[in-house]
Amino acid sequence: MTTTAPQPATGEEEKRSWVPMVGLFLAQVLMSFNVAALPVSLGGMVEDFGVPPTVVSSTIVVYGLAVAALVMTGAKLGQRVGWVLMFRVVVAIFACSSLLMILSPTVGWAIAGQALAGASAAIIVPALVALIAENYRGAQQATAIGTLGSARAISGMSAFFIGGALGTLVGWRPVFAIVLGLAVLVFVFSFRLRGDRGDAGIRIDLVASVLIGGAIVLLTLGFNNLNAWGMFTATPGAPFHLVGLSPAPVFIVLGIVLGQTFFWWTRRRMASGKTPLVDLSVLGEPSERAAVYAMFIVVSLEAALNFTVPLYIQIVQGRTPFDTSLAMMPFNLTVFITATLIVRFYSKYSPRTIGVFSFTLTTAALVWLSFVVTNNWETLATIGGLIVFGIGQGALVTLVFNVLVTAAPKELAGDVGSIRGTTQNLASAVGTALVGALLVTILSVNIGRAVAEHVELPEELVAQVNLDDVNFVSNDELRTVLSETSADDAQVEAAVQVNEEARLTALKRGLLILAGISATAILPASRLPRYRPDEIPDPAPVAAAPPK
Repeated sequence: MTTTAPQPATGEEEKRSWVPMVGLFLAQVLMSFNVAALPVSLGGMVEDFGVPPTVVSSTIVVYGLAVAALVMTGAKLGQRVGWVLMFRVVVAIFACSSLLMILSPTVGWAIAGQALAGASAAIIVPALVALIAENYRGAQQATAIGTLGSARAISGMSAFFIGGALGTLVGWRPVFAIVLGLAVLVFVFSFRLRGDRGDAGIRIDLVASVLIGGAIVLLTLGFNNLNAWGMFTATPGAPFHLVGLSPAPVFIVLGIVLGQTFFWWTRRRMASGKTPLVDLSVLGEPSERAAVYAMFIVVSLEAALNFTVPLYIQIVQGRTPFDTSLAMMPFNLTVFITATLIVRFYSKYSPRTIGVFSFTLTTAALVWLSFVVTNNWETLATIGGLIVFGIGQGALVTLVFNVLVTAAPKELAGDVGSIRGTTQNLASAVGTALVGALLVTILSVNIGRAVAEHVELPEELVAQVNLDDVNFVSNDELRTVLSETSADDAQVEAAVQVNEEARLTALKRGLLILAGISATAILPASRLPRYRPDEIPDPAPVAAAPPK
């Protein structure tokens, strides 16, 4: 039986065991390892399931989609039922999702497994903030919240290294056996957690749940299918069209409309004194809105890079998952070290200063990479760019998390946790989907232009290769396709050269566009608060507004 821990006397600080925090730390590792394992498994799943990489990337997208769509509802459900009980239930469900990944016969089963994992994480994400506040106070609480950023970074690093080694030597499925083992450990440690029984009087606003869930689903589906369905005109692969218009931009517009309706409905409900799905007062200050925007940008950039590098190394270059882990090691190691050590600078520099400096670093690093990157990721210039980007990324991951959880009063911590989860996972889904569509679009334009400039590639050959369905392929795969056409040796080599040049140009331009996105966050980062974060709020239900 779990009970609310008694409060220490005024002026005293109760020291509690760190054993419960081990379980919460591993829960963050569980979610982050699962997400980081997906890109490094990209090549293995493409080969195993026989589908394009953009289809496999749907596993990444659907996970973030499920979390973002359900996290606000999950936060209220946790408050109603009780955080400890809900935490145990969803960790068990997460374990089931890893079994689906291990045993999946088709990519559809893998996508379903990640949807189940995302639905579980929708409750784990706000539960981490709530359970830390339930179990720790004062300096221990500040230390505990800081470890979550480190957990996210170290799990990303270990997933790329361990996943790369296993993917090369054994296969991609054993990677998710590690996820299963982590879930079992978290479940065991959960019995050391303290928590209350929940409040059955809390009402869940189902209208708001449907509105925000529908908005996020439409937004993510729209962005994720810009390439497959068409950015404007519907492609043959689109499920339907509206007078020739692609459903992708239509979904995006409808998602924005539903999102605006959600905010209108929530304000109306709050004005009438009813309990909202999320209290919008947590976004009342410019500094709080700046923190949310900063989190969206930094997570989307991280997702974009974590998709782009494995795509080029495994699919374009045809190298192993272990090569991917080695190429990403400088970035992931730097993120881990920076996320761990950045808290030491909070006493000297404000979140505003750290945020502006970090976004300047990420922007400069992406611009640098766009000029120096080649098809060989092991060059010193490329490694240096990844390290600089990792410094900015690691600082921002921990910073914006601390700002968000310290910006609101204690009674609104559950709302802050749900907003953080929605923002973070929607950004991850949109970042992965958008960079995939962006790179394929640039690649299509590059190949079309290059074909027109290479007279040694006749129109008959171009028609046989079917350039209307351009995607990222290795030189060996291209040679295999061309061997079944009328192309001679000279034409094959010319086509391979076109493919190499088009891919590299797409990568460079894609990185430059990501640098522009990073730059848009520098000014909003200047609105981050000046205080030194040292304690997270206590996620208790709002007492001043009884549920109706």
